[in-house]
Amino acid sequence: MRLAPVRDLLQRQVDEGLLPGFVAAVRHRGTTEVLCGGTTTAGDVQPMGPDTLFRMSSVTKPVAGALTLALREDGVLGLDDPVGEWLPELAAPRVLRDRTGPLADTVPAERPITVRHLLTSTPGFGGVWDGSPLARAIDERGIGPGPWPPALTPDEYLRRLAEVPLAAQPGEVWLYHLPADVLGVLLARATGRPVAALLAERVTGPLGLTDTAFTAVDPARLATVHATTPDGLVPVDAPDATVPPAFEGLAAGLVSTAPDVLTVLAALADGGAPLLSPASVAALTADALTPAQRAGAADFLEPGVSWGLQTGVCVEQTEPWCTPGRFGWDGGTGTSAWADPAREMVAVLLTGRLMGGPDDGPQEFWRTLYACL
Repeated sequence: MRLAPVRDLLQRQVDEGLLPGFVAAVRHRGTTEVLCGGTTTAGDVQPMGPDTLFRMSSVTKPVAGALTLALREDGVLGLDDPVGEWLPELAAPRVLRDRTGPLADTVPAERPITVRHLLTSTPGFGGVWDGSPLARAIDERGIGPGPWPPALTPDEYLRRLAEVPLAAQPGEVWLYHLPADVLGVLLARATGRPVAALLAERVTGPLGLTDTAFTAVDPARLATVHATTPDGLVPVDAPDATVPPAFEGLAAGLVSTAPDVLTVLAALADGGAPLLSPASVAALTADALTPAQRAGAADFLEPGVSWGLQTGVCVEQTEPWCTPGRFGWDGGTGTSAWADPAREMVAVLLTGRLMGGPDDGPQEFWRTLYACL
């Protein structure tokens, strides 16, 4: 691989004060290269390295999908099982008659919420940013989307979520983030084991990964999360990643390294072993949305991108890197990880800088990388 243009791009962003540093891991046609630059904290001297730990934020979500399908293969649950079996708080939800209307104006759910609905982010609840009473109720309860897990126990999280009605009937619309956190609570209850133990048994253990967990396995290697301000990059007040969290979140809770994330996606891109069967990988990475659901998510999903089972999936060639069949996702802490089986390429970019919006993502990284192929 000739990745000098990628290194130059990322180093220039560091030199211009746009990033504190970066680690990019790329595997193309069986050859892997890791690029590093900058420092773990802006203005510090500790360099970024292949073993630098990052808060993954939403790059956690594809792992949530893979872990759920692994447990389905184990016979723990079925994708069309009603979640009420394990989550009685969501067994009989009410649904807003008008998504932007009063919280008391509801109707019964027409069908139960299923495991599949959680995986496809269509259970009727999720991130709402329209200023409605529902959006305010979610924010007031501290259960809305964010770059790390909620500061609640799983039981308290479910209790608060059950206090608010659904935005839509189960299975009708795509809404972001919250379904993955609820999925984690379901898996823990269905197995009677912490999510961390399930992750170790079904994902990190089989792959021999030692740096991926819900805490920083070595705090000295943990990169600082920064925000962009008029005064430059400033560290943000992130949760303490050196102690076990109250909530082991499958929406945004993992801490990992670029090589570890690359290993997970590469296993899936290569057919699934030792994590999943090829049939489960196909289910994970297939477009799970109807045209109407995808159209309703157009403000969030980029052009050409749809949604599988807690992972983004490319369905149209709208950009050079948006190859149909490509799958992965981006995270609000400046993380991005995608596999492109058709191009025999898997790549991960970790930066430690909060994204400022939809136009503040890793597009230039992907554009430059694909120009090198």
